[in-house]
Amino acid sequence: MTHLSAEMLAADVTESITSAGHAQLGIAVLAGIAVIVLLITRFKLHAFLSLIIGSLVLGAVAGAPLDKAIASFSTGLGTTVAGTGVLIALGAVLGKLLADSGGADRIVDTILARAGGRAMPWAMVLIAGIIGLPIFFEVGIVLLIPVVLLVAKRGNFSLMRIGIPALAGLSVMHGLIPPHPGPLAAIDAVGANLGVTLALGVVVAVPTAVIAGPVFSRYAARWVDIRPPETLVPERASDDLDRRPGFAVTVATVLLPVVMMLAKALVDVVVDNPEHTVQRAFDVIGSPLIALLTAVVVAMFTLGRAAGFTKGRTAATVEKSLGPIAGVLLIVGAGGGFKQTLIDAGVGRMILEISQGWHVSALLLAWLIAVTIRLATGSATVATISAAGLVAPLAADMSTTHGALLVLAIGCGSLFFSHVNDAGFWMVKEYFGMSVGQTLKTWSVMETLISVVGMACVLLLSLVV
Repeated sequence: MTHLSAEMLAADVTESITSAGHAQLGIAVLAGIAVIVLLITRFKLHAFLSLIIGSLVLGAVAGAPLDKAIASFSTGLGTTVAGTGVLIALGAVLGKLLADSGGADRIVDTILARAGGRAMPWAMVLIAGIIGLPIFFEVGIVLLIPVVLLVAKRGNFSLMRIGIPALAGLSVMHGLIPPHPGPLAAIDAVGANLGVTLALGVVVAVPTAVIAGPVFSRYAARWVDIRPPETLVPERASDDLDRRPGFAVTVATVLLPVVMMLAKALVDVVVDNPEHTVQRAFDVIGSPLIALLTAVVVAMFTLGRAAGFTKGRTAATVEKSLGPIAGVLLIVGAGGGFKQTLIDAGVGRMILEISQGWHVSALLLAWLIAVTIRLATGSATVATISAAGLVAPLAADMSTTHGALLVLAIGCGSLFFSHVNDAGFWMVKEYFGMSVGQTLKTWSVMETLISVVGMACVLLLSLVV
């Protein structure tokens, strides 16, 4: 489908759907979200299927012909997967190479060998932050759990003193920093600048991770003083390897795409001339696709070859990395379809018109919407994508920096108070051997701290940038 025909389709769908008034649109949004929440929480239906059904309910209640609602959803799904699907896949490949080569273990072992007793929580948040850059949250937990349990046991630490900083580092990266699926999808929906979002995201992430990690872990260890369960220590990836990549080259490989994207953002600010040769070159070098593709190719040598991988072993590692992300890609794509249905229904325009009379900033509104969807569905990714679709029109008149802050506000809201409808809640509970009440007092409070502190940082940044 050409760009022109896609625009004509969107206009056709919008014309069909936007005949509904504000009241009907409001009911349609509530009905669509309620169906999604009910299907995910009550009937345990996969989020991909729930988002499809919710999108169709939204379109039907808004008064759109079913074929138009389907066209709207399909357009959004295709656009989202085209915009973020390849990046998510490349990030998964990089993360798998990092894990299987023993590179992640090398980072962990090196930092822990140089950290004393009091510095251990700070070392854990640093490790989680570095490893969490290219790796999905669930994969990061699996990688770090052996280290968390081992350090807590050998150092005679409370498990919360070591585990909370690691979880905080991973969660902050997952919610705020590309190339994770949520931030990437929000950047695409809002039309934000990826490099600027990445740079500001790091500024927000550092104090947020510190407060929710090492600082909060002192209190979490008092509330829930438990020791690591002996039976939950899995084997490390590097235990079966004869050699591992070095620390410096591993860190350089992980940070390579970040540096490339930040370099593009810096050149955009300094040169500020789209026709300039240097800026055009960095537009290519710092594009997410090229940055992540470069990092993956480099990692095949700096991580794979350094670990003694044959060409066949490297190819197998790449292949294995793609299977587990199929569900993520489908959820992100369906979330994009739901977002497009919202847009074509005129919901974003309705929110823009209604919110003009409110004394609430666009950033706070975006955070509140993401918080609501997160509490209802339990999915940070669904909350991010849905909230981004709802508030996207608010970014139309924003500066580049405030567009990036809008994405970060959504990301902060998507992490608010993880509870029993979140798969991450149960992962943490089982790995750490806690009860539901203990998990609520530690993990859930930590997630809420990340959301609130991160949002406070976003609002402060909005006053100075």
